[in-house]
Amino acid sequence: MAESFQFELVSPERLLLEAQVVSAVLPGAEGEFGVGAGHSPFLSTMRPGVVKATSDNGEVHEYFVRGGFADVSATGVTVLAEQAIPMGDLNADFIDQQIKDAEEDVADAKDDETRQKASLILSQLEEMKQAIASA
Repeated sequence: MAESFQFELVSPERLLLEAQVVSAVLPGAEGEFGVGAGHSPFLSTMRPGVVKATSDNGEVHEYFVRGGFADVSATGVTVLAEQAIPMGDLNADFIDQQIKDAEEDVADAKDDETRQKASLILSQLEEMKQAIASA
């Protein structure tokens, strides 16, 4: 059996998940990455996507996050999410609103760098909508 480690998912509103897990997959800004027990420490920004944490009993915890930070340490992982919602609570209306907000961010961007970042988030949300629709 794989060794477990401490995993915490925190949103501005509350602690969403605190559990011993054997693996976690996170949507890092530079790409999706996996974490296991004893992983080398690092800090990563996160893009919109799905956080998956698997408990030692096989239970998979899945949350949609819209940005934030992941702190991987020798003892575990802490995800500080800008927004986090259990995947079971997501629906088309929620994703559509997120896309609308991102489209407004692109339209309101004052410079190219801000516009590029907002456009990236918009495309990631559109990919998320397609992934949820095909699941």
